[in-house]
Amino acid sequence: MSQKLDSVACLFDVDGTLTKPRQKITADMYECLMRLQEKVNVGVVGGSDLNKISEQMGGANALHKIKHVFSENGLVAFREGELISRMDITVELGEELLQKLINFILRYLSEIKLPLKRGTFVEFRKGMLNVSPVGRSCSQAEREAFFEYDKVHKIREKMVDTLKKEFANDNLEFSIGGQISIDIFPTGWNKCFCLQFLTDYNTIHFFGDKTMPVSFKHSLSAVSSR
Repeated sequence: MSQKLDSVACLFDVDGTLTKPRQKITADMYECLMRLQEKVNVGVVGGSDLNKISEQMGGANALHKIKHVFSENGLVAFREGELISRMDITVELGEELLQKLINFILRYLSEIKLPLKRGTFVEFRKGMLNVSPVGRSCSQAEREAFFEYDKVHKIREKMVDTLKKEFANDNLEFSIGGQISIDIFPTGWNKCFCLQFLTDYNTIHFFGDKTMPVSFKHSLSAVSSR
């Protein structure tokens, strides 16, 4: 690899970019990544936990052939298959604020009427809370139906606005994630967090499917384009 290309990294969002939402990567797309990695440094970053990203990327062995792997926005970081960093939201926020946040979310969701609701409305991860009004246990068809419903009725957008007002002084960020959820994390723990592990590169190209201000992919695309 030339010195010029050694200084370049291509960073890819997973869900909705390398894969269809919550689906597995195609053989052609994975092969494209491997061929690209022969030319430049490649990384993947996702808001999901490591198990979900591994499943989408074809398994742990396939995933860790990629030089940089960042799950939960980089709160769990791997380089060449080795764990280099892991953060914990419980330490950062404390139990009192976490319970206040979770209790408020559950009350809010209990008052929303949707065409359907399933289960797992709050998923606790190492680096964030993932909140789904429809419930993460919904089927793929139900997921897509909620996504279309949300485009019209702005369920998640309204919830984000409410959360921002309620927790304005608690150093939290709220952003729409994927098709069915909202991600909640300490300020600065968005996808930009992973950039601290990419300081060896002069140029970073980010590829993602959402770059509007309510999405944390917007934050990363804004930084990486400067």
